[in-house]
Amino acid sequence: MSSLLLLTNALQPSTEVLPALGLLLHSVRVAPAEGPALVDTPGADVILIDGRRDLPQVRSLCQLLRSTGPGCPLILVVTEGGLAAVTADWGIDDVLLDTAGPAEVEARLRLAMGRQQITTDDSPMEIRNGDLSVDEATYSAKLKGRVLDLTFKEFELLKYLAQHPGRVFTRAQLLQEVWGYDYFGGTRTVDVHVRRLRAKLGPEHESLIGTVRNVGYRFVAPEKVERAAEEARAKAAARDAGAGGAARGGLPDGGAGSAAKTAAARPANS
Repeated sequence: MSSLLLLTNALQPSTEVLPALGLLLHSVRVAPAEGPALVDTPGADVILIDGRRDLPQVRSLCQLLRSTGPGCPLILVVTEGGLAAVTADWGIDDVLLDTAGPAEVEARLRLAMGRQQITTDDSPMEIRNGDLSVDEATYSAKLKGRVLDLTFKEFELLKYLAQHPGRVFTRAQLLQEVWGYDYFGGTRTVDVHVRRLRAKLGPEHESLIGTVRNVGYRFVAPEKVERAAEEARAKAAARDAGAGGAARGGLPDGGAGSAAKTAAARPANS
């Protein structure tokens, strides 16, 4: 028997939100569909979210839960009409129709908890590349210890690129992998998010996301970025040194020329 937490603002028992729950031997607790409500709520094996109405608010709640890392699968319960609004950026693990039968609900709960266990046991929760760390558990990224203020999609884009350092992705590939198969926007979306992401990385680290002309983007290893920066600084120092030497070398010639001109201008002694 699993412990389920149902988040809903409907003044109804859990069996009204998802009738199949009444036929299964799971412990179900009900709490308001609000982020703060989770603070005083004990942990659960699976969180069910009532998405039968007010989809924009439910979407925000799902993204909030995903960003705070509840540590368990999130399953959204929707009507058949609500399915069309659900996309990958909601951050949920699965979706259920409110009319689903007990066998389907049981199977989806079992699979969700199984995937969660595999992820917990085998998958790295943190991606590290030099001074950049991307934490999948908390949906946060740090650069030299500084927390980057990223949106959900900016984080997903950075994470995906950092997972495949050096590999070049076309805009269409990134759109498919990060935004999902059901996203109908253009590839210009990728360019916009890359530009914003580079701005948040800062001038010294914006080249972590490299552009491959006429192809797409790739993640450049931090050590290569630092090496390129050092080479650029060395070249600049060499240019400055050369310019300074030329300026200093020109003074004696100028002095001699002036002396010659002065001597030529003096009248000869009679």
